[in-house]
Amino acid sequence: MEQVFKLFPGDNLLSGHGPNRCRTCAVVGNSGNLIGSNYGPIIDSHNFVMRMNHAKTVGYERDVGSKTTHHFMYPESAQDLAHNVSLVLIPFKILDLQWLISAFTTGNITRTYTRVLSKIKANKDKVLVLSPHFFMYVYDNWNEHHGRYSSTGMLVTVFALHVCDEVDVYGFGANNLGHWHHYWEKNAGAGAFRVTGVHDGDFEANVTKTLAKDNKIYFFKGV
Repeated sequence: MEQVFKLFPGDNLLSGHGPNRCRTCAVVGNSGNLIGSNYGPIIDSHNFVMRMNHAKTVGYERDVGSKTTHHFMYPESAQDLAHNVSLVLIPFKILDLQWLISAFTTGNITRTYTRVLSKIKANKDKVLVLSPHFFMYVYDNWNEHHGRYSSTGMLVTVFALHVCDEVDVYGFGANNLGHWHHYWEKNAGAGAFRVTGVHDGDFEANVTKTLAKDNKIYFFKGV
């Protein structure tokens, strides 16, 4: 942890609040229900746009937007980022923190449980790391111990609720045909959705529905 804090100064733009601040945030999931939505311009209009894991924008700008301010990932879903984007590491294990250090220095870590990028292009001064305390807070209070741990989408949604004044959620759930797939996949019927038993998708979906019903978030259903 000393190495992490020494190497990454962190981005303090998340702090600060008051009656004169109204920070709007878009949490953009990776569901295929974004295709044909034309949500791109409204997503890009937010102050913060939060994406996760393997999310792509090039070629999909009309539906998902082109702006990203925070990209949440773990080593196995890492990708290069633009200089103005904050890499937000979701560390599930000590090796993830070691990978983060290595990816910006020696590049000696090339595998975790699978091959990972040995080096990553991103702005070192904008790197953020989610605290394990936040993991437990979300799992205890929002998931109520459903599933083995919270999904990335759940973690990012709760994160947004803590740093934003208005939270809009896009790209969660199946499309109108009931297909679960990522918007960049060409074959919806062979989508990447897997029933792993790790997350309780039904419970988390009900949480987001309740938040929308209580006007804590605005949920964009897609198509």
